[in-house]
Amino acid sequence: MQFGPVALDRAEGAVLAHSMPVRQGRLRKGKLLGPEDVAALRAAGFEQVTVARLEAGDVPEDAAAVKLAQALAGPGLSVRQVGTGRANLLAAAAGLAQIDAEKVLAVNATDPAITVATVAPWQRMAARGMVATVKIIAYAVPEAALARACSAGARALALAEPTLSTATLIQTRIGLGENLAKGERVTAERLERLGVALAESLVVPHAEAPIAEALSASTGDLVLILTGSATSDARDVAPQALLRAGGRLEHFGMPVDPGNLSFLGVLGDRPVLGLPGSSRSPAQSGPDWVLERLICGVPVTARDIMAMGVGGLLKEPRSRPRPRSRRSPTPG
Repeated sequence: MQFGPVALDRAEGAVLAHSMPVRQGRLRKGKLLGPEDVAALRAAGFEQVTVARLEAGDVPEDAAAVKLAQALAGPGLSVRQVGTGRANLLAAAAGLAQIDAEKVLAVNATDPAITVATVAPWQRMAARGMVATVKIIAYAVPEAALARACSAGARALALAEPTLSTATLIQTRIGLGENLAKGERVTAERLERLGVALAESLVVPHAEAPIAEALSASTGDLVLILTGSATSDARDVAPQALLRAGGRLEHFGMPVDPGNLSFLGVLGDRPVLGLPGSSRSPAQSGPDWVLERLICGVPVTARDIMAMGVGGLLKEPRSRPRPRSRRSPTPG
């Protein structure tokens, strides 16, 4: 592609690089200049204009953006052309963004004019949410560079859609007068985002035997345990109840704050997630990252959880009973 200022008598058939004022208004950048446009520029007093002129082997920006987006799109994504060298990849339904970061890096390293920006890996998406945008930042790119980008990024992006449909919530009661309705309501709202129904909500005493009985009787595809007192150790009441019910503890704790006092286990072929007290707040916390992956059929290992520490310092809800640091008194 040729780029630079040219005299007006050589501008016809080129792409206008910058928006230009004329008597009738403005000629927008990216416009293919015809004879009437050149005449308008001359009437406005211009003698030259900056243009881009495509050469043999160049692919125009809009066509290049669509072609690359189509190459990137895996299952669960659709491509929408926007124009001005941009195409967006949208989620076809609610789910999690699957991003092959190495492939995206390889695409962006192909040519400075070829760019792809994505949401964070495993970000929860609503239907029609934008997972990525492709932007060609020149008016054309060499066909060979585009071909390399398409090859490097083939199916780099996809959507993990929900594979579970129901969940059981087990809450434990320490004493009388506890308000457990909020925990149930907030949990149901979390599940609903990915189309999962709270099939049953059980309340049992905060003791190993009744929790184990509730686990054994639960019917949801996924079981959540929200204890009235924080689970402080793998040998605490809720993890031990899971073992008593015949389950297995996969990992206790996580390097995400809020959300440290979580645990992940399995009962038969069903995942079991122990929730900390912070899960009573609708604010995002560490267990959300695990919960969403479990719902969408994405395997979660102990190593996966331990890797969540980078980026795992989340916003602290004001309702947190034990904040990270002592808060200053509110003025007034």
